[in-house]
Amino acid sequence: MPCERIEVIEAAHPVPDAAGREAAGRILTLASGLGPDDMLLCLISGGGSALLALPAEGLALEDKQAISKELLRSGADISEMNCLRKHLSAIKGGRLAAAAHPARVVSLLISDVPGDDPATIASGPTVPDPTSLADARAVLAKYGITPPPAIASHLEKPESESPKPGDPRLATSTIEMISAPQASLEAAAEAARAAGITPLILGDAIEGEAREVAKVMTGMALQAVRHGQPAAPPCVLLSGGETTVTLRGKGRGGRNAEFLLALAVALDGQPGIYAFAGDTDGIDGTEDNAGALLFPDSIARAEAKGVGAKARLADNDGYGFFAALDDLVVTGPTLTNVNDFRAILVLPE
Repeated sequence: MPCERIEVIEAAHPVPDAAGREAAGRILTLASGLGPDDMLLCLISGGGSALLALPAEGLALEDKQAISKELLRSGADISEMNCLRKHLSAIKGGRLAAAAHPARVVSLLISDVPGDDPATIASGPTVPDPTSLADARAVLAKYGITPPPAIASHLEKPESESPKPGDPRLATSTIEMISAPQASLEAAAEAARAAGITPLILGDAIEGEAREVAKVMTGMALQAVRHGQPAAPPCVLLSGGETTVTLRGKGRGGRNAEFLLALAVALDGQPGIYAFAGDTDGIDGTEDNAGALLFPDSIARAEAKGVGAKARLADNDGYGFFAALDDLVVTGPTLTNVNDFRAILVLPE
């Protein structure tokens, strides 16, 4: 049903658009008019970094879009990306709470970031920012990104710095975490136990290149098959967090499809091992799928269709590989976002 008292504005993710910019501007204007007897209630989840896009004074939306695209291609992790986003924004990095001062600010957060750091979730619009302009410049240098001149100039100005811990304007801002990736892993573990399968939660904050994480988890799955460690089959390895993909090819992907394709290559048809990986918000990167399914015969079925797993992985085309097998998982928007979810099921041979 349509909301009666809440206006819904649709905007783009992960690259910001004009709709997000205009909505963020209206939010900042509303917050700036509050007084000491008012309360600003903020419901914040992952994705807010792109959706709540309001370039700092002197910067154009096109500048931020260009940087966002470069960061997404570079392999930068979410903390690095959000460090830069906070220093290019008029509303992130504690600036929304600062604008609402002296009103009370209450933020309810759904985490989609490794470690559940409130300053990283949606780039922390109501949270003091512990990172600096120097940190933001270092991210660009690390990945060899040459920013537009306006951004380079902005990052050199001391007045571009974000509100820091101890800033009196944020003294009345409080944070409460209402959902996080660990909750999804615990729910999956409970379902596994009910099915007679031993669950092993590996961590809710696993980061790194998707294909490298896949190699490590391949080793763990094979250890269970060959030696019954860390648990004997049937068992399921559960993990969350956010991997990254450094784009080298021109295929369609998403970090979960890349993870699964790398897992398929590493397992090379090992019997008894199945896997699922997906983004809990229903969108794997910029594609229309949440994730995909991997079966022991996935590579063999692909080869029968003339689809080579190693070639597709080299082209960052995890989406194309699993689409050819009709093994994409398409859920549509799930209305939540607690980061990625991965499950590797190991059954007795």
